Amino acid sequence: MARKLPTRMVAKVWGRDALPAPFAAPAGERIGEIWFEPPPEVPQVLVKYLFTSEKLSVQVHPSDHNALLGEAGKEECWLVLDAEPDARLAIGFEREVASAEIEAAALDGSIEDLLTWHPAHPGDLFYLPAGTVHAIGPGLALVEVQQTSDTTFRLYDYGRPRELHLERALAVASGAPYGVQHKRSIADGQVLVDGPHFRLDRVEGAPDAATIAAYSGPLLALPLAGEVAARDGSALAGAGECLVADALENLDFSRAGVTLLTRGV
Repeated sequence: MARKLPTRMVAKVWGRDALPAPFAAPAGERIGEIWFEPPPEVPQVLVKYLFTSEKLSVQVHPSDHNALLGEAGKEECWLVLDAEPDARLAIGFEREVASAEIEAAALDGSIEDLLTWHPAHPGDLFYLPAGTVHAIGPGLALVEVQQTSDTTFRLYDYGRPRELHLERALAVASGAPYGVQHKRSIADGQVLVDGPHFRLDRVEGAPDAATIAAYSGPLLALPLAGEVAARDGSALAGAGECLVADALENLDFSRAGVTLLTRGV
């Protein structure tokens, strides 16, 4: 059994009015996020496309352990689909930074200079543990896979008229540099993330027996190229769409190109 998930476009000030195929932004809107409604079969994972023309806010997310009542922990990863030549992602700090210095830099705007800005290229994968201070730069198209949570604490937003959350951000933020073990590439192999909250694979063509065994329960299938269908003919998804299925073995990859697979842990 499988079905296609509803798609939601979200306008953002930092988004784009011209989106790459197969997407098209409504006239007069800057679309920053395109995401798929999390299904009850895979409640742990939310999948989004992100498109940037400006910098996103400097922000941080709590973990399941330090989130307060009404909050939810959030770990996430970014797979770079396309990037302009100078595109960068800010993840972690250049050196160990104390909470008081983070606060002062957030207030005067110099926090951007404390962060490490990583060059971003198509095929790069960055995993962000909860507590990692980060920002996304302009000129990027990403797939984001994350815990299903909208808990975000903004430290700095370039003067935009949006609420900041310094107290909560400082309470959960790590002042450490970004761990090199959290960056991967599609050249490193099929398994991009095998973490505490979700798994993410990038499959070319049909999955092998080991992958089918690893996805014996509910999963999401996001075609980046080609099509994936339910074996019983009940659903079909192409690029820009997403299927939820009860097991990988019940999907047909005969017309597949590149597909992302993800499930909760």
